[in-house]
Amino acid sequence: MDKRRTLVTLVLTLYGGKGTAGNPRNKLLMFKKPSSLQLVKRLAYTNLLGLDVTLKNGSLKEGTLNFEILQFKSRFPREVLLCRVGEFYEAIGIDACVLVEHAGLNPCGGLQSDYIPKAGCPVVNLRQTLDELTRNGFSVCIVEEVQAPVQARSRKGRFISGHAHPGSPYVFGLSEADHDVDFPEPMPVIGISRSAKGYCMISVLEPMKTFSEEDGLTEEAIVAKLRTCRCHHLFLHTSLRNNSSGTFRWGEYGEGGLLWGECNGKPFEWFDGIPVEELLFKVREIYGLDEDASFRNVTCRSEKRPKPLYLGTATQVGVIQTEGIPSLLKVLLPSNSFGLPSLYIKDLVLNPPTYEIASAIQEACRRMRCLTCSIPEFTCLSAAKLVKLLESKEANHIEFCRIKNVVDEILQMHRNTELSAILHILLEPAWLATGLKVDYDILVEECGLISQRIGEMISLSGERDQEISSFADIPSDFFYDMESSWKGRVKRIHAEEAFGNVDSAAESLSIAVMEDFVPVVQRVKCIVSSLGVPKGEICYAREQEAVWFKGRHFMPSVWANTPGEEQIKQLRPAVDSRRRKVGEEWFTTTKVEDALLRYHHACAKAKVEVLDLLKELSAEMQDKINILVFSSMMLIIAKALFAHGLRRKWVFPDLYEGYKPEDTTLAGATSYMELTGLSPYWFDASQGNAIQNDVKMQSMFLLTGPNGGGKSSLLRSVCAAALLGICGLMVPAQSAIIPHFDAVMLHMKPYDSPADGKSSFQIEMSELRGMITGATKRSLVLVDEICRGTETAKGTCIAGSIVEKLDAIGCLGIVSTHLHGLFYLPLSTKNVIFKQMGIEIVDGHIKPTWKLFDGVCRESLAFETAQREGLPESIVRRAEELYLSREMQSSSEAVYLKSQPDLKESVLDYDSLKTNSIATISGTMKELQKEVENTLTIICQRKLIEVYKEKSTSELLELSCFKIGPREQPPPSTVGTSCVYVLFRPDNKLYIGQTDDLLGRVRSHRTKSCLQNAEFLYITVPGKSIASQLETLLINQLPLHGFRLTNIADGKHSHFGTSNFSQNSYSASQNQASCH
Repeated sequence: MDKRRTLVTLVLTLYGGKGTAGNPRNKLLMFKKPSSLQLVKRLAYTNLLGLDVTLKNGSLKEGTLNFEILQFKSRFPREVLLCRVGEFYEAIGIDACVLVEHAGLNPCGGLQSDYIPKAGCPVVNLRQTLDELTRNGFSVCIVEEVQAPVQARSRKGRFISGHAHPGSPYVFGLSEADHDVDFPEPMPVIGISRSAKGYCMISVLEPMKTFSEEDGLTEEAIVAKLRTCRCHHLFLHTSLRNNSSGTFRWGEYGEGGLLWGECNGKPFEWFDGIPVEELLFKVREIYGLDEDASFRNVTCRSEKRPKPLYLGTATQVGVIQTEGIPSLLKVLLPSNSFGLPSLYIKDLVLNPPTYEIASAIQEACRRMRCLTCSIPEFTCLSAAKLVKLLESKEANHIEFCRIKNVVDEILQMHRNTELSAILHILLEPAWLATGLKVDYDILVEECGLISQRIGEMISLSGERDQEISSFADIPSDFFYDMESSWKGRVKRIHAEEAFGNVDSAAESLSIAVMEDFVPVVQRVKCIVSSLGVPKGEICYAREQEAVWFKGRHFMPSVWANTPGEEQIKQLRPAVDSRRRKVGEEWFTTTKVEDALLRYHHACAKAKVEVLDLLKELSAEMQDKINILVFSSMMLIIAKALFAHGLRRKWVFPDLYEGYKPEDTTLAGATSYMELTGLSPYWFDASQGNAIQNDVKMQSMFLLTGPNGGGKSSLLRSVCAAALLGICGLMVPAQSAIIPHFDAVMLHMKPYDSPADGKSSFQIEMSELRGMITGATKRSLVLVDEICRGTETAKGTCIAGSIVEKLDAIGCLGIVSTHLHGLFYLPLSTKNVIFKQMGIEIVDGHIKPTWKLFDGVCRESLAFETAQREGLPESIVRRAEELYLSREMQSSSEAVYLKSQPDLKESVLDYDSLKTNSIATISGTMKELQKEVENTLTIICQRKLIEVYKEKSTSELLELSCFKIGPREQPPPSTVGTSCVYVLFRPDNKLYIGQTDDLLGRVRSHRTKSCLQNAEFLYITVPGKSIASQLETLLINQLPLHGFRLTNIADGKHSHFGTSNFSQNSYSASQNQASCH
């Protein structure tokens, strides 16, 4: 009783919908269609079928059809059960509700409340119904009737003919089909566990009888695999409950939250014990396999294999299709290349191979591009389809012809010198894809034997001894329907007697028809009756599979022994298999019926013999299944690489493993990557619409640039090039040198996840945690706009700490940012290099060049971007005013000053510049500018001498003062450079400021109506901290020389004024400036 209750609960849980919780019975109420909800109300939950035995036709007594169905259901409780009943496949109880809800069928008998739920489909619609159910994630068990005569009042025998699973269709009867059958990609049963090495994924393919085990995976990698692979069943091991925090619920303290969020929306079951053994036990249980059914381990273990692609990386380069992200997979192959070659490339990119196999793939692809000989068609045959058809002995003649094409193409490549070299190279990639090791000579020998055997058995096109019977007096459709389902399958020599019996029976039928029907037809044609024109002809009764006479008004009114009368007397009404009269117009004779019966028996015997021969051949080929799977995979890889080689504007990188000392100059650098003429993979460089960049990388880049300046595009391009390179594929560049990275990781654009209760910053930190813990000195780490989801000051410090960590690891990578405060942090880095996306001034406006340069870019183009995207001009203008006021306030703040001497001490340093009285300088604007220029230059030069007092003055740059006249703009050289400037007001008052964005500052000042034609003087200095000190010094000193300032109060800040710099502070800022 407990076991039955457990099985009932299991059935309800599986059928109740995906991701729902609570009482399993309530899950059935999640159905949406009114008709299925009405059926659910009539269910009882006391048996596996859900039948209420008190309703009509609900009896489960032994000997009833319901009892028989229950026996089948108990063997496969997880599956919807369809039982053949005459010309229909029927389901009852819970299964009937599923059919109505998910297969679009109507309830049998309508919605009568006193009948058990029942639904079904006609035999001809079985495939469509199975497709609907498997598409919705259901497995189906199909029960067939024994097609043989039965005694009256006896029940037909029934048997389980097969199963349909998501990714594994129903194949019963396909051996006699005259068409090919499309097979979807098989869907594995997946188990996930946790070990000391990390996460582990076990994938079991029941059609292939194989399993693989990948251990040491990161959380991001395993989620990426789940996203890119639909699974039939998902099992989670109890080891996942014991996360690092010791909590039961994943994600409570971070780790495991991403995986929990992925699994929580899917149906899954827990399991325990030894993961591989327990999961294989579950698979045998699910598919009804024998306990001793074996599975082959196809795991290809290698410590040198790169880590599988992380979720963020796969998403941001479009390997996992994501809205708004250009797909990398779509540009790797021509648009007409899809199916198995496309799936191979996708799997290759998601799971990059070892250096040796990547090199083999590159060499094979390179040779493909240079072929001078004709190439085979590269027949692609699904391994899962091949295995299932041969295992179930349902392969038809079409499938055997395709198998012969596969082995013949392998032999064709073997016989050609150019193609043979490629075939040798493809052995290793095929091993990685199949888990099979096959020697080249054995491969060729076995392919030859397979081709010979199929050629001996299967009838190929053009064989005249396979023609359909044809006689003048019998409709041709009759013979076609009777013989086309078995003729042309195998060579006649293997069933000569059966073929001869059919020919003899067909001839006898023709004679019987000619003797009994033809005279009647001839008489009808030449006699006119008073009742109307008589009708009579020999016709094919398709439903009864018979040739009969069909006529009206042909009986003579007076018998006169005329021709045809004798045959008319022999006619009798035609009846069907149940001895019921077919109709008033159909007639036959005893002789014709005997001939028909003999012909049908001969055809049936011939068909059975032909199908038996095909099944025998399937059994023979099943012994060769490893060779067939391996050969098919070699052709799939060859076709994929040939299609990829058509990317003529891309290049093969120089792929190397380990360390290239001759290519690096930085201390501690262990890798070197050079990409010349790199273009975004989603642009066609041959059309000239792609900006190309040169990237020479020996360490980490700290990348700055304006909004829309190309930072994200550069990171995606570098990521794609590196990923393709380590897979052995071509890259979108003019030339490339790429190390075989052990991981390629890209982080971009975090989004929040309300379902998991995580903000975008939490998700970003989670992804960065995985990247940092998984990175080594052989990794490539790319982070776009780091720490942008939190408060700027603390985000800057977190970003700085991450940059330090990555620098200490020694990996290659790029970290892009708008957090310019990073450049003023005391970072302990050795090899971080500053890079910027370039900008230029066009018609007085800053525009991005999308080119990579050395240095730092502090221009964000935020206002321009907002205006370009349609933000109201009034908002943008107000933002500029707020930015100007903020800059004026922040310009008086410095973080590098450590003391403040008395103001008088600083004044005494410039006695030569003091006047006898503090008088206002008067005169023309030109004179005022000249006085300000002289005073400003001397003050600033003296201050720099003081700062640099431990070095000779000859090493100091000579300060130069530059003028910006009315309606003039600063030159492009000032972009990203620290400047101290003086604004001349119409009232002869001065405004002193400093900025890294002189162009933006000038434009902001001139937005005020009184300053539209304002003039400026400025000097460039090495670093923002120097500029801040000089600004404060000038604000305090210029009034002592008689100049009137509007912002004199800014000089009273407690941390600014006339204090001395430390030598180290100045040196640090000069080093930063050298990278600008």
